[in-house]
Amino acid sequence: MLVALTVATAVAALLLAAWCGWAAWRDQPTKDWHFIGMGVVALLATAQLVVGIVQLARGEQPEQGTVIFVAYLLGAFACVPAAGFMSLAERTRWGSLTVAAGGFVLAVLQVRLYDIWGA
Repeated sequence: MLVALTVATAVAALLLAAWCGWAAWRDQPTKDWHFIGMGVVALLATAQLVVGIVQLARGEQPEQGTVIFVAYLLGAFACVPAAGFMSLAERTRWGSLTVAAGGFVLAVLQVRLYDIWGA
């Protein structure tokens, strides 16, 4: 695992969570610029997925098991896009809150990925 990428993804996810949480607090739905932020965070999660798969392909092994590592990688990859699609269905403050929760969950998944890898 690349520690810098893990930290960058977690921090970006927390910033997205705070930004969308602020929008929810102000009773606003997700806007176009929120989706741009989700795209940036999703791009970082995609990079994390690629790095994880490349490391597994090179023969490196996570400390706590490959299956659980891949499951967390896929969950982290899908977390923010799923929250974004759900926010499109709910065009109220609750859509923004859904994205905020997705960002927070992604940050937690990054910490867990780091722990599973055993770095």
